[in-house]
Amino acid sequence: MAGLSYYRNMLPRGTLVGMLRNVAAVVLDGVHPFELGVVCEVFGLDRSDEGLPVYDFAVVSAEGRQLETHAGFGLVVRAELDRLEEADLIAVPAGDAYNERDFPQPMLDALNRAVERGATVLSVCSGVFVLGAAGLLDGRRCAAHWRHAERLARRHPRADVESDVLYVDDSGVVTSAGTAAGIDACLHLVRKEQGTAVANGIARRMVVPPHREGGQAQFVARPLPRAQSDTVTGVLSWMERHLDREVTVEELALRAHMSPRTFARRFQQETGTTPYRWLLGQRVLLARELLEGTDVTVDSVAIRAGFGNAATMRHHFVRWTGTTPQAYRRTFRAPVP
Repeated sequence: MAGLSYYRNMLPRGTLVGMLRNVAAVVLDGVHPFELGVVCEVFGLDRSDEGLPVYDFAVVSAEGRQLETHAGFGLVVRAELDRLEEADLIAVPAGDAYNERDFPQPMLDALNRAVERGATVLSVCSGVFVLGAAGLLDGRRCAAHWRHAERLARRHPRADVESDVLYVDDSGVVTSAGTAAGIDACLHLVRKEQGTAVANGIARRMVVPPHREGGQAQFVARPLPRAQSDTVTGVLSWMERHLDREVTVEELALRAHMSPRTFARRFQQETGTTPYRWLLGQRVLLARELLEGTDVTVDSVAIRAGFGNAATMRHHFVRWTGTTPQAYRRTFRAPVP
């Protein structure tokens, strides 16, 4: 299975692919340090020693050079709002009382101009209220932490607020539910623009799962989720090793020494999803890796990933990724030297 080492050998050290090069995090008084740190960790570190992209990254203040954090210590921020005009991605971390306060109009105007010129804006947790104040949630789906969802919906009735997902990517506006979901959303953007291998490489350095699928009752898709039962863990491991096999709930339940109904209920409790959807997610992830890192035909990828044929794989691949296997390969296939 192709991994980061394959990708690293194909490209010059530190090469950037995709349209994600220039990243800015815009902060306000009362910013939450951890949520700001999430953005800094994903986009602000030089990992070129492992062949990973180096982003042009800056932290930008919307309220003066000296800010206070929610944790009680101060920040000195050198970059000003004009730095946002050149960013491919603008991230808005969470902050204190963002669900109650007003925001500087110049910052809101800058966010609107960014979306109009094709840049992406990203909110982490309560940073979504900033995007709402800018009018960027109107007519869009958005994710919100379950604690904020009702208030956000009341404050911005034209937004389609979803409180049961990790993040939402809707027409250049990406919103994430909470602190850990901010990591998911950042890695999603890396994966979307620069491919699975780059996202996996950054995740490996951060020691976090490279991809999670599910709602806010989260489960880890790869690596395998920790289960409360050794029996269920064993079944998950077996499923991942046999993605090319057609299996039924009855067969899996037999392996777990449970009735089908008990097994299905236990599986949902411990992974946050159904056996069928878990298996589909793993197959799509494997198909992505094969499309990126090998020259095998799409038909062969479909068979090796457990879809059986290219038509079935295309159906599920489009539903999960928003693009076709052929288009995905054209975008992310590492060039042959």
